[in-house]
Amino acid sequence: MNLSIVEGDLLDQDVDVIVNAWNRNIIPWWLLIPQGVSGAIKKRAGLAPFRELGKLGAIPLGHAVETSAGKLSYKSIIHVAGINMLWRSSERSIRDSVRNAMQIVSDKRYDSVAMPLIGAGSGGGKADKILTMIQDELRTIHFEGEVVIVRYRKNA
Repeated sequence: MNLSIVEGDLLDQDVDVIVNAWNRNIIPWWLLIPQGVSGAIKKRAGLAPFRELGKLGAIPLGHAVETSAGKLSYKSIIHVAGINMLWRSSERSIRDSVRNAMQIVSDKRYDSVAMPLIGAGSGGGKADKILTMIQDELRTIHFEGEVVIVRYRKNA
């Protein structure tokens, strides 16, 4: 795996697919005000990925599902349930989210993926600690392509 860590905007990465740090999908998406990564995706991709996501029903904590990328140029968006019903992430939810997202990437034979710091932001996790967890989990995964971990930075 070719792993890189960049500062910037997830939606500016030149990859096949991106990972959206989502929730368990129990509350209908249209009742939520997407924040952070999800908010940026909704703003630029439009509603199509979120409508698809709503039709998929509840997502078990740490699992991943795939939708179209809407108006974005990516092949798809992988949504991970990285936070629980109390809007908090845990080491297990983060590690499971990474592993399950990467399983979709491998199964679909994508060459590259970019992911945010799953569980930071509205998930309440400390960015440096989450980065270490994601890197550690990625070390256990065999993938021949490119993985970009994006630490959000406005106007990078």
